[in-house]
This record gives sequence, structure tokens and C-alpha cells, in this order.
Amino acid sequence: MAAKAARRRPAAKPVLVLNGPNLNMLGKRQPKIYGRETLADVEKACRAEAASPGARGRVRPEQPRGRAGRPHPGGARESNAGIVINAGAYTHTSVALLDALNAAELPVVEVHISNIYKRESFRHHSYISPAAVGVIVGLGSQGYLLALQALSRLLAR
Repeated sequence: MAAKAARRRPAAKPVLVLNGPNLNMLGKRQPKIYGRETLADVEKACRAEAASPGARGRVRPEQPRGRAGRPHPGGARESNAGIVINAGAYTHTSVALLDALNAAELPVVEVHISNIYKRESFRHHSYISPAAVGVIVGLGSQGYLLALQALSRLLAR
């Protein structure tokens, strides 16, 4: 009897991690608010979290730079399972970003390193929260890891 070929599970789609403007300045810009970790540190921690036992899928961090052709949430729907987004100041200003997240039709977790509710009043409103299944604020870069854990559990259902 010939041995059956092992069936391989298809690779899970990745969770897209998107960062808005100025997040490339993490570790340098206002460390009392945003901490000393760099964006590279955050990306490394996200990849480690995605590789941990029980995690679903891969993480592909992207740093949009506002140029045409760069990855954005609306173009993520076919090749990703979910989105973790720290939109930076776009959170408080961009209806277009809300539209793109809605167009993606993926589960979204919004992350903020600082507690936006302890800052200037204009930061208390998020245009993108209506597209999110959850929002994590004020827990530093750990918020990204919590967002990935939450999406992993949500996607496993």
C-alpha cells in the first residue's frame, strides 16, 4: 500500500501591521510619551509574537509613506487575514483611512502607544475606531502584541 502524501495545510494569511506617519521616529521622538523602543524593535516583537505557539499566520509590517503604490488597508483584503493599525495622527483626521479600512472588510485592531485620552482633546476622537473590532491605548508597544493575540483568537474561531 503506497503511503499517502501528507496533506499540507495552506499557509495562513498574514496579519498586516500598518503604522502611520512619524512612527518611524519611535525611540527618538518624544520618548517620555512614546518610549525608547524603535519601530524596528516593535516589528521584531511582532514577528516573534506571530511565530509563537498558538499564533495564527505571519506578520508583515508595513510603513506607509504617503506615496502612490504603497500598501494601504483597502488593498489588503485579498492577501491578509486582519489588520493591526497605529495610524498616528491620521487617527484623528482621516475619513479616507476609515473608508479604506471598511473597504478591506477585515478584522481591525487599532493601537495607540500613548493614552490618547490623557493628551490633547483633539486626540480623543478617532475616525478609524468604527472600523475596528477593538482599540488598545496607553500600553506602549505591548499594545501591538496584545492586538496580534486578539486577532489570533478572533481568526481561530
